[in-house]
Amino acid sequence: MPHQTIDRRRFLQLSAGGAAALLLAATEVRAEKIKTRARIVIAGAGAAGLTVAARLAARLDGARITLIDARKEHYYQPGFTLIAAGVKPANYVVSTTAEYVPHGVELVRERVAEFDPEGNKVVTADGKSHAYDFLVVATGLKLDYAAIEGMDEKLIGSNGLGSIYHSPAGALATWRLLSEFADRGGTAVFLRPATEMKCAGAPLKYTFITEDYLTRRGNRGKAEIIYNAHNNALFSVPIVSEKVRMLFEERGIAVNYNRVLRAIDPGRRIATFAAPGGDVELGYDFINVIPPMRAPDAVRNSPLPWQSGEFAADGWVEVDRGNLRHARFANVYAVGDVAGVPKGKTAASVKWQAPVVVDHLVADISGVPTRSLYDGYTSCPLITRLGRAMLVEFDYRNNLRPSFPGVIAPLEELWVSWVMKTMALKPTYISMLRGRA
Repeated sequence: MPHQTIDRRRFLQLSAGGAAALLLAATEVRAEKIKTRARIVIAGAGAAGLTVAARLAARLDGARITLIDARKEHYYQPGFTLIAAGVKPANYVVSTTAEYVPHGVELVRERVAEFDPEGNKVVTADGKSHAYDFLVVATGLKLDYAAIEGMDEKLIGSNGLGSIYHSPAGALATWRLLSEFADRGGTAVFLRPATEMKCAGAPLKYTFITEDYLTRRGNRGKAEIIYNAHNNALFSVPIVSEKVRMLFEERGIAVNYNRVLRAIDPGRRIATFAAPGGDVELGYDFINVIPPMRAPDAVRNSPLPWQSGEFAADGWVEVDRGNLRHARFANVYAVGDVAGVPKGKTAASVKWQAPVVVDHLVADISGVPTRSLYDGYTSCPLITRLGRAMLVEFDYRNNLRPSFPGVIAPLEELWVSWVMKTMALKPTYISMLRGRA
């Protein structure tokens, strides 16, 4: 039976139903709060830290919950690609951390400089020590631009050098470069790092967006688009990788496999890639640089990271992939980008990870066990052209996990998935930060 696409009226009806479901979830009768004097420190007040704080505050009565982060601004990072696509303004992603801190949770505006899990404390940059009974590591990750020889973050937005991950300003500067490139053509170079990274679909999205702008402005024939994959695939889920390969072939996007950006010469506009046969230089008129991503230095230099295996080199926290509890320190959990698990560096992952961590932490306090587990669910609204996207959802085993089976086919380019990415996801994200989604 052929797949039936959804029309606009039906989608709006479903959206209304989804909103009602969210409201119901927010107003349902909750179990009585658990009384406790536990000291809980949450290191990091990004999406993961705020979500965990909100959920803990709703479940516990009397706990001392301390959220530690020096950042004043909060960034809706899934929106960076939309800024760099010219779809949203830079302020679309900017709010403040303070507005999401739950009542009764203390916000310490400092950076965690040291983790001491043996001593059950963290030390902030001002030298103050914060003791805990339970620790949730939610620091996010570090964009390691310095690992690319010749890279200077100050040059983003000039000499054809873009980088959508850097900041809202960097995403906007990258959009201006893309728009200029789409008006004249030339060679565009795209890539992803060999490390784990947040939203691994973003490099592919931006490649598709660039191709679409060139086509819309009548300059596709004047441009060469080259995507450099860090290994022998375009996406970690084989069926999605093959779909992207087919779309790239259809749209004349060249692919190089097993190439990792090693150095860049912004003045000469040359990117150097490490490849199995030796270094390869590519000239460019426009490039989207995505740096290696690693755990923040304070985490990497602590006892918390994996000691061996694929997650050790970059400092990801050693946790059980199911309950996100630390393998060696039973009162420590990790949520979000910093967690050393095979999948899960997206906001959608946080939405599913945070309840699991809170369930287990509350179980530790109450003595009532829980069977709550995180199965690796993550989501990538993979934009394939302006106005179209594929809603790709999957788990640890690379199984596709569609949220709307029979309505939204995960490997079809649909306007519905585009609307979800550009309109529906941010309100859901805000609800998540407040512990209601």
